[in-house]
Amino acid sequence: MEGMPFADALNLLTPLNDTAALFLLIPYLAVAFFPHVAGERARALPTWLRLTAPALLSIPYILVAFGSHVFRWEWFFLYALLPVAVAVALSQAAKKDPSQTGTWIDFVALAVLGLAVDLRWFERAWPAHLAIFNKILLLDAGIYGFLLVRRLEGVGFDLRLRLRDFGIGLREVAFYAPIALALGLGLGFLHFHPRWPAPLHAAMAWFFTFFFIAMPEELFFRGWLQNLLEKRLGRYGALLLSACFFGLAHFNKRTAVFNWRYVILAAVAGLFYGRAWRRERRVGASAITHATVDTIWSLWLL
Repeated sequence: MEGMPFADALNLLTPLNDTAALFLLIPYLAVAFFPHVAGERARALPTWLRLTAPALLSIPYILVAFGSHVFRWEWFFLYALLPVAVAVALSQAAKKDPSQTGTWIDFVALAVLGLAVDLRWFERAWPAHLAIFNKILLLDAGIYGFLLVRRLEGVGFDLRLRLRDFGIGLREVAFYAPIALALGLGLGFLHFHPRWPAPLHAAMAWFFTFFFIAMPEELFFRGWLQNLLEKRLGRYGALLLSACFFGLAHFNKRTAVFNWRYVILAAVAGLFYGRAWRRERRVGASAITHATVDTIWSLWLL
């Protein structure tokens, strides 16, 4: 909703949209704040119910689409069946790979979820300015599949932040900032805007970025992708390759063509985000680095 007139943004706050948003945030926050409880509840379900339960993620689409008069059956079936397919596939991965070294099923699931978001495959299903529902819905499908069905270890998806998370996260910001400034200004990607935003605006920008951009992306690229790659490529190989994928995921941002400048800066940033995550294997630490970098860029450099 960035750049929207305030009155138009308020029009999006309808009871149906608000209910849909709450529905999508429940699994995201439940697993992030109560991972053991969520895992135990999921394991207590009969297998058939545990694998079909993600079909409920179609409910937010129903609410938003009916409220905006854009409901289409094909999108409903997609959002009902895709999360179930991810859960079923990852249950098979868990059986085939109990040591969690990563199988082709894991990487196909990651590719489908990642490309669907990055290439905006399903965004036309949603009303204007509400495509973020698609991103969080697919994130929930991944959370359910990888954390509650696959039970992938070493992810570190935990929003019960510690002071050490801030120390690690901000340390990596300090390491990355000089490189980003030199590289970004030199490439003409960053442009300094001397202004001082209101403290409330800066704080709100950081919190929004942390919860809805940094945490989802760090969970995907570090908690899932880098985590799985480490089992096959080692710490440094996984760090480098996941950073490259992270950079490439920004090829279509802020441009209609291949944005090579953004790809380079994002790939370098991914090295420091990956370092923050692997220090104690906590997504919260790398999300702090990510959110702080993005907030600084948006307020003063873009």
